[in-house]
This record gives sequence, C-alpha cells and structure tokens, in this order.
Amino acid sequence: MSKENVAVVKGIYDAFGAGNVPAVLGAMAPGIIWNEAENFPYADRNPYVGPQAILEGVFGRVLADWEGFQVVPDEILDAGDTVVMLGRYVGAHRVTGKAHNPQIVHVWRVKDGKATQFQQYADTLHVARAAGTVA
Repeated sequence: MSKENVAVVKGIYDAFGAGNVPAVLGAMAPGIIWNEAENFPYADRNPYVGPQAILEGVFGRVLADWEGFQVVPDEILDAGDTVVMLGRYVGAHRVTGKAHNPQIVHVWRVKDGKATQFQQYADTLHVARAAGTVA
C-alpha cells in the first residue's frame, strides 16, 4: 500500500502547485488532523481538524500573506503509512516584500487512500524574518 500512499501525497503537492485546492482538500480524510510547526505563524490554531479548518486557517492565510507562495518538494520518502516530504517554501511576504526559502519537512499519515494526519516542520526563524516579526 505504500506506493499508493506516496501517490496520494504526491498528488496533493501536484494539485496545490496547479492551484487546484478542491483536489487538495479532496485527498484529505474528513477528520484529518493538521499541525503547523511550533512557532510557525499559523500554529496559533493547532490542531486544525478537517479540510474546511485547514482551508480557512492555513491555506487562506498563507495566500493572503505570501505573494507567489509555492511548496517545492525535493524528495518524497516512503515509510509505509507514513510519507515524508523534504523541500522548501518559496514566495515573498506581501507586507515586507521579503522573499523566503525555508527548509521544510512534512510528515503525512495516509489511510485508505486519504491523508489523515499532517505535521509540518519548518525553519520558523527564516519565515519570521521574512514576515518582519523578528530582526
């Protein structure tokens, strides 16, 4: 089943990159539990439960705050029901104009063809500097 799980996660990134948010949300289980990295700007509402909470609390805020935001996967690792993505974020903060390119790790749990859990790890200092919240 692990190849199928990798395909689910890869499909999420492909859909997000194409701007197909309905496909991204459709790949999530109704009760998905989503956690942003500690000290990340959108971790204030952790855990997000369900696709609608993620859409409003994460995706909507990201798109409002960052110009040209993209997730750039470098590698996707197969660990059975767990899929790990190593990559970077790119974009520029809309208020400061500062670009960011932090390292990221996303850990996904997949069951029955749907993403059931997500944990983000990110260089939060890099993001805070781009957002102008720290020097």
